[in-house]
This record gives sequence, structure tokens and C-alpha cells, in this order.
Amino acid sequence: MELQEIIDRSRRVVFFGGAGVSTASGIPDFRSENGLYASEFEGLTPEMILSQSFFYLNPEGFFRFYRRFMLHPEAKPNAVHRKLYELEKADKLRGIVTQNIDGLHKATGNRRVYELHGSVHENYCMDCNAFYPMEKILHSEGIPRCDHCGGVIKPWVVLYGEAPDKYTVMGACRELSNADALIIAGTSLSVEPAASLLDYFHGKYLVVINAEPISADERATLVIRGDVAEVMDRVVMNG
Repeated sequence: MELQEIIDRSRRVVFFGGAGVSTASGIPDFRSENGLYASEFEGLTPEMILSQSFFYLNPEGFFRFYRRFMLHPEAKPNAVHRKLYELEKADKLRGIVTQNIDGLHKATGNRRVYELHGSVHENYCMDCNAFYPMEKILHSEGIPRCDHCGGVIKPWVVLYGEAPDKYTVMGACRELSNADALIIAGTSLSVEPAASLLDYFHGKYLVVINAEPISADERATLVIRGDVAEVMDRVVMNG
């Protein structure tokens, strides 16, 4: 059975994506051989810097790394984002569960998006909760401060050691449990609790699109080795 046939036969498709979804938009992935996590920054690994404890202990160092590697204002939606938007408009796609923080799914127009790890486009003052866009952090120096009270502005992204937003997780679990087809794409499924959310899927078709083998391959209806953007771009809307 091919991907096109699975999508045509399904009424409630959910897409579960990771960093490999956005590489065609010029955003590097994390865990590949040349990914972000294969390097060090100022003698520390990215996992160390992107932790809750490091944020509080060394916010200056955190924001140096964050501005340089986590913000990609030039990135534009690619074929994956555009195809998912078409599927949602056709009421075929019922939800996007993403581990990405780049906000490209929402930028494309998708509304049923569950950003498990938050978004670089949402930032808030830790003292007064004032909201700030990505540009506030991108164009500031040192520790970004609130214009109203002078408090520290923190990105609404889930750092290591932090729990994801419970309402986002609840929404993702609901969509997964109601789906008859699940497409997993561009993710190693090595990060919890995101990986465990797949236990909520009990539908008929499970598709894996990834460059490397992952744990979900064993239970998949269809496994496609390749670039996510190239694969999704070949899907056509029927009916």
C-alpha cells in the first residue's frame, strides 16, 4: 500500500513531525551526523545549554546560543507545510503534532497545530507576563528585558528539565486517539514525553517517513526512506 492510497482511504489523518520536516526550509536538524547536537558551543553541548538549569544559571550564555542557532527568521514554509495545509483545508488532516519550535506550520495557515515544545514566536516576561514576538529577542542584546517592568523575557519553548504544556499534550493525545491514519515524519522519536504519545494511536494505518530507521518502523503499515519534503510533495488531493 502506498502513501497516496492510505491518505485517500483515511478520514482522520494526523501528522507527527520533527526536525526533518523543516530542513528543506534551511533549518538544521538536531541529531543527524551534521546536526546541531553534533557540535559544541563555548565548550558545552547544546543539550546542556538548552536546559532549564542553564537558563537560570547563565542566561547570558543561553541567549548567545539561542539567538545564533535557534532563531531562523528567514525560514519559509516548504513542500511539507504547504501539503499539510492543503490536507487540512480538505478536512482530511485533523491535527499536526510537532516537536519543532519554528512556527512554520502556523505560518502556512494550519490551525490544528499542537506545538509540543513551544514556539520561538511566543515569548513572555517572567514578571508581568507581557507578550513579545521573536523580533524582540532577535534584536536585543544580552538578556532581553521587558519594556514595561524590566523583567527577563523568556522564550515559550520547552527546555530540558521542563514539562510541556499540559493542554497542548492533551490536545495532541485526543487527536492521536481519534485518528485512523498517523504519519510520522522527520523525527528520531528519541525525546520524551513526545515519543510516548504514539501509544495513544490505535488507528488502521501508520506511516513512517524518515531518512534513518526508528522504533516505530516495526509497527508501521508503510515505511518510506527519504526526504520528507520530496515524499509529501508527491501527494495529490483526490475528490
